[in-house]
Amino acid sequence: MSKSHWVLDQTHSSIAFSVRHMMISNVRGTFENFSASVDADPADLKNAEITATIEAKSIDTHNADRDNHLRSDDFFQTDKFPEITFKSTELNDHGKGKYTLQGTLTVCGVSNLVTLDCEVVGPANDPWGNERIGVTATGDLNRKDFGLNYHAVLETGGVLVGESVKLSIDMEFIKQA
Repeated sequence: MSKSHWVLDQTHSSIAFSVRHMMISNVRGTFENFSASVDADPADLKNAEITATIEAKSIDTHNADRDNHLRSDDFFQTDKFPEITFKSTELNDHGKGKYTLQGTLTVCGVSNLVTLDCEVVGPANDPWGNERIGVTATGDLNRKDFGLNYHAVLETGGVLVGESVKLSIDMEFIKQA
């Protein structure tokens, strides 16, 4: 079978993250505007080509002041780097829909290889005759690996913002004719 092109159904997709705040709780957020595509044979995903682009300014932590700080030069520098991008380099099949996805993530002009644990469900047909696949991906990355070095030490010796960022991604794709 040959590769098919699959486009993102953003209505049924999300990119979420969490980061420790003051070392005692987690702040959660999402990116609201993003696109992604997959070029793959659903019967054999090992040669899948996966790309994603996130509008950095679309960050939303449900706090306008914090979101504006995250858009500033202390973090994402969204005026200089409006997009966060991902391009897959390798997909390893562990059976039963479980995969390890590796790819190049570029944030603030800094590119690093990241690894995500993935689950692929489908393909399945929707009520309108479209073929769909679902992808769930999780992973951890260190924000400092991408130049997000903002650092404020607390009186107690901890830090205001943790270095580890936990990602939780859910995406649904529709096969194109």
